[in-house]
Amino acid sequence: MSEWKQKRFWKEVSVVEEDAGFAVALDGRKVKTPAKSPLVVPTRKMAEAIAAEWDAQEEGVNPLTMPFTRSANASIDKVTVQFAEVADMLAEYGDSDLLCYRADSPEGLVSRQAEVWDPLLDWGASALGARLEPRTGILHDGQNAAALETLRKQVHAFTAFELAAFHDLVGISGSLILGFAAAKDHLSVDALWDASRLDERWQEEQWGIDEEARRIDEEKKKSFSHAVAFFRAASA
Repeated sequence: MSEWKQKRFWKEVSVVEEDAGFAVALDGRKVKTPAKSPLVVPTRKMAEAIAAEWDAQEEGVNPLTMPFTRSANASIDKVTVQFAEVADMLAEYGDSDLLCYRADSPEGLVSRQAEVWDPLLDWGASALGARLEPRTGILHDGQNAAALETLRKQVHAFTAFELAAFHDLVGISGSLILGFAAAKDHLSVDALWDASRLDERWQEEQWGIDEEARRIDEEKKKSFSHAVAFFRAASA
C-alpha cells in the first residue's frame, strides 16, 4: 500500500516486532515505503516515533508533519540501495570542511573562528583520529590524505539509518567534523548549530538581521535537530 493516502483510513496504530527489526502497522496492515519496501526500522524507539506520527494524523495525511517516517523511507529507499556512493560523497566534505576555511580579516572574525572552530578540530583529532588543518583564502588546499581516509572509513561504518541522518547533519552544517560531533553527542545541538552559522552571525552583527534569512535558518536548524534525534533513535 502507499503510505501517502490522502485520507486517514485506519483506527489503530501499532508497533510490530520483526526478525529484522520493528514495523509499524495500521489496523494490522504494515506500512511500506514509497518504493513498496517493508518499512522495518532497527529500534523500537524509532518505530514508536514513526507510529506516533501516523497516530497524530487526522482527516488527511500530511508528510511534512512526519519527519521520522520520511527519514526512515529515505534510509530504506535511497541510502540502502546506494550506500557506498552516499558514504563517499559525505566523506569528501572533509577535504573542504567549513571549519577549515578561515577568513584573513577582519581580526574580530578571525579570532572568533579560531575560538569556536579550533576546539572542534582538536576534538576531531582526538576522538576521530584525524587532524584537519585550517586554511586561509578561497583557493582549495587539500587535507592530509591519511586523515581523510580515516574519516572515510568511519563514515562507511555507519548503518544505513545512521547514514541517512548523517547525510543531513553534514549537508546542512557544511562540515564533516560537525556531523561527527553531532552523531557522537559532543556539545549540544544549539552549540553545534551556532558553530555552523558563525560567519552568518558575524554578518548579522555588522549589518543587521535579515528576517527572511533568519526564518530559513530556523527551518534548517529544525532539520538539523531532527537529524540528531533520528541518528540517536537509530542506535537506541
